[in-house]
Amino acid sequence: MRRIDLRNGSLDFPVFLPDATRAVVRGVGSDDLAACGVTGLVMSTFHLMQHPGSSVVAGHGGLHRFAGWDRPIITDSGGFQVYSLVHENPKYGSLSEKGMVFRTDDGTKYNLTPEKSIQLQLSYASDVVYCLDDCTHPDADDSAQIDSVRRTIKWAKRCREVFDQIVDGKRMAELDRPRLFAVVQGGAVPALRKQCAEALLDIGFDGYGFGGFPIDGERRLLEDMFAYLRELIPAEYPLHALGVGHPAHVKTCADLGYAIFDSALPTRDARRGRLYRFTGDPGAAGADWFEFIYLEDGRHTRTSDPISDRCDCTTCARYSVAYLRHLYEIEDALYIRLATVHNLRFMIRLMEHLRTRVTDG
Repeated sequence: MRRIDLRNGSLDFPVFLPDATRAVVRGVGSDDLAACGVTGLVMSTFHLMQHPGSSVVAGHGGLHRFAGWDRPIITDSGGFQVYSLVHENPKYGSLSEKGMVFRTDDGTKYNLTPEKSIQLQLSYASDVVYCLDDCTHPDADDSAQIDSVRRTIKWAKRCREVFDQIVDGKRMAELDRPRLFAVVQGGAVPALRKQCAEALLDIGFDGYGFGGFPIDGERRLLEDMFAYLRELIPAEYPLHALGVGHPAHVKTCADLGYAIFDSALPTRDARRGRLYRFTGDPGAAGADWFEFIYLEDGRHTRTSDPISDRCDCTTCARYSVAYLRHLYEIEDALYIRLATVHNLRFMIRLMEHLRTRVTDG
């Protein structure tokens, strides 16, 4: 599958979508994102339901109007927060067959069920809606993975039912309908991944995501499991490598046939002084086609060149590494914007190269 047509535009595959978790990519605006070549964003249902609140977003006509973004938006289901909050810190909430209950630091209690997750995402006018899933870490034991797969399948059925009920009730035309994606869980257990994938395919969705934490406890990409899932899901369905944003991991998964990538890593790295630079052809073997520049390194005080003379972003067109280091050291807000623009442009150029490789066969 080369692209997906959505009501607010199309996404050509493979594509990288920055995480605009709270309806913003920190430090940059919609014009900056468009200038970088960003064609879509991923936003968080879990965080938006807390602030500014779902009624606020819906009252402003949905996320596109609220955030001033006229291109596709994918919303996650809140499933990752099941992992990061409940599994990792049980004091923050609990998990049951109905859904999840969680509490914020100020004591506010929230309920998130499969039905509510879909209802919220549809009220946000998302272009792609995700089923609620039970996310796990690949190092979790088999009993946890079995429970995750069982719960994820059960929740996906409920999400499918409420999605169809709402969309059909509004009598939406095909191009006006958001797409519904499901998440395949199973950790690092092939039999469980197969069980989950087959059950979700039987229910029927527009696309699928690789669920669970994408790297193991030693920070290694679950490459074999990513490859196996691509074999399980027919090629006509786009596969989303959820949370994958390290350049080397993106290239690996794109080579396996994954279509969509999202992560906060490139923008978070930018804010923390780690900038990306091409050193060769991304089509070459190995991981020596790019490198990191660390602005904490004092030698960059003398670097009068841009981050890369091969980069066409507005940051590289005007500013030196020495100036960026200066802004970073004094913690000026301009640094965040300039660094974020560069790292995002790096990721978009990487995807442009990978799309060219697919087109050339």
